[in-house]
Amino acid sequence: MSTPAIGTLLLDLVRDQLGEFRGALGARWFLRPALGGREWEVAPENTRAATPEQRLRIATARANARSRGELL
Repeated sequence: MSTPAIGTLLLDLVRDQLGEFRGALGARWFLRPALGGREWEVAPENTRAATPEQRLRIATARANARSRGELL
């Protein structure tokens, strides 16, 4: 699996959680929760690209948070 671009939404199959790709260190990738929070490590083989539906859901949640003045 090739290294994704920074900011790519991925699903961590172990945690069943969406995260933004933040970088790699050796054989580990780092994801940050899509709606903010603390990064975590994941093995690349335990991820897959977010579906269009998941990307739309996150984009909507981010837009709603910004409209409420929240920082992500």
